[in-house]
Amino acid sequence: MNDTLLIALYAFAGAAATGLAGAAVLRVVRRRSLTASLAVVAAVGVVAMLAGTLAVAWAMFLSPHDLTVVTTVVAMAAVVSLATALLLGRWVVARSRELAVAARSFGDGGDFAAPDIPATAELEQLSRELAATSARLAESRERERALETSRRELVAWISHDLRTPLAGLRAMSEALEDGVAADPTRYLRQMRTEVERLNDMVGDLFELSRIHAGTLPLSYARISLYDLIGDALAGADPLAREHGVRLVGGHVEMLPVEVDAKEMSRVLGNLLVNAIRRTPADGTVAVAAERSPEGVVVSVTDGCGGIPDEDLSRVFDTGWRGTHARTPPAGAGLGLAIVRGIVEAHQGRATVRNIPGGCRFEVVLPAAAS
Repeated sequence: MNDTLLIALYAFAGAAATGLAGAAVLRVVRRRSLTASLAVVAAVGVVAMLAGTLAVAWAMFLSPHDLTVVTTVVAMAAVVSLATALLLGRWVVARSRELAVAARSFGDGGDFAAPDIPATAELEQLSRELAATSARLAESRERERALETSRRELVAWISHDLRTPLAGLRAMSEALEDGVAADPTRYLRQMRTEVERLNDMVGDLFELSRIHAGTLPLSYARISLYDLIGDALAGADPLAREHGVRLVGGHVEMLPVEVDAKEMSRVLGNLLVNAIRRTPADGTVAVAAERSPEGVVVSVTDGCGGIPDEDLSRVFDTGWRGTHARTPPAGAGLGLAIVRGIVEAHQGRATVRNIPGGCRFEVVLPAAAS
């Protein structure tokens, strides 16, 4: 056999045995510090060279003098390699510990701030991922706080709105029962009105609960948006006359949409009622519908005078009713929350923005297939 090939086989055998031993040691220390793993890896490289050299010497391919020289060189290399591995390991471990301390901050409810000291590419990537996760957690906590605030406001307003008609019903029923009602017929009409208010409020709560639970049933049908808006305007006309508000629907294109007609009629009705109640007497509420690159846009414009900028993001929140000066005489602030829920269930979106003299609510729906 060729001497070079034989030397290679002996060297490979010695190095392979050292590699297997090193793998076993790494398995044992895999849960320990990174410094220990780096030290084992450095030691495997040096000891593998020494083992191969000793295997060749055992086969008597090296003279004693040459073996001494090689062993001395390998020993010096081992010292330098182990020292370098320990220094590198301690450097990496120190930076990983600082990263762990920084990560603990946003785990406790704070924001993640990556350490300023240099780190390896892997630790830098981990820092970026932690920063992105921290930002998402902050947004989630903010949404949770907003939802909790809206829930508390909703409970407070619902309690108030329920207490008022219930107290009136109790007083009128007691008056009828005691026979002291001067005009029983008027009392009965008023009681019916209050019962209808309570029924509408409970219906809104039920609708909102189905929206939040994702169980709102939708029966899609192809319908003309012109007809849908025309019916909504006709239904809101009595309320507009009562408030002295003009309803205008002259810019409505005859566009087909595939929606649940009943639920979309509720959306338009809620938007119109909200606009009429916010618009002063002799004001105008205008409805328009047109095609856009995003789909079909239905807009309701009122003359409310505008919404404060800090409240624009809360208009569609559950229970939001604006400032006390803008609080309507009835309702629990569920109408616009229902609007958003129904529109989003149709894969659309609802937005609001201020315009000169009022607000413009827009509902964007997917266009029907031709």
